[in-house]
Amino acid sequence: MKIRLGENSYGKNAVQLSKIIRHPAYHEFRQITVNVSLKGDFEEAHTNGDNSKILPTDTQKNTVYALAKDHFKTSIEDFALYLANHFLSTQEQVTTATVEILEHPFQRMLLDGNEHPHAYISGGSEKRTTIVTKDAVNVSITSGIADLLILKTTDSAFEKYIKDRYTTLKETNDRILATKCIARWTFDKLPADYTAQYNSIRDVLLRTFAGHKSFSVQQTLFAMGQAVLETHAGVREIYLEMPNKHHIPFNLEQFNIQHENEIFIATDEPYGLIAATITRE
Repeated sequence: MKIRLGENSYGKNAVQLSKIIRHPAYHEFRQITVNVSLKGDFEEAHTNGDNSKILPTDTQKNTVYALAKDHFKTSIEDFALYLANHFLSTQEQVTTATVEILEHPFQRMLLDGNEHPHAYISGGSEKRTTIVTKDAVNVSITSGIADLLILKTTDSAFEKYIKDRYTTLKETNDRILATKCIARWTFDKLPADYTAQYNSIRDVLLRTFAGHKSFSVQQTLFAMGQAVLETHAGVREIYLEMPNKHHIPFNLEQFNIQHENEIFIATDEPYGLIAATITRE
């Protein structure tokens, strides 16, 4: 029996980087998490313990910090692409470089109607993401949003579903719809300005969620993805993941108080998970 090495990669994960960009009138604060993954000619390292073609993951980490000084000034997509190009161009044994960046947004504090020049407030759980994969010929960029917590208090129903002997869920034509959304979109045509594209897609997702009369999470998810594809010709497909963050009506009638769809129990687990990719034909 012959045993061989299959597909393999290695890299550095969870590189935590914060940067201050000092403008004349204000500071810009950026905080990101970077993952690097390299594929290439690494068979001898696995089979014979020969590390002569291995760039240490500690070096990869240091490279992220060193290159951030001059090259992390705009979008996370631009920085990820620069890092991928660097590893491909300086390491001839590397055939594919993948760089994933997650950004933790901060906003300057708004005090007395003015943005403070150097004091910030967290953007909450929401994160901006990108995955750049590059080889000698091709480049793929998938950008997105993670942990976008959104909720609306009406225009959401769930009725006429399958009922069997184990069904206890009651139909409703008016419920809270809440989710911590993940969205990832892949480009057919790379935009000139990744940040402007991100802000525009985020706005479309929020507007569609808010304005859609929902008969299920599935229907709202599709409407959100469809709206992005209809308004952004350069996006080939979009993946959406929408866990149903349940808000269960609390039984006030046991206290002889009329229930008017106002008091709920918010639950984190268990939860329904709805996911789909919406693509062009």
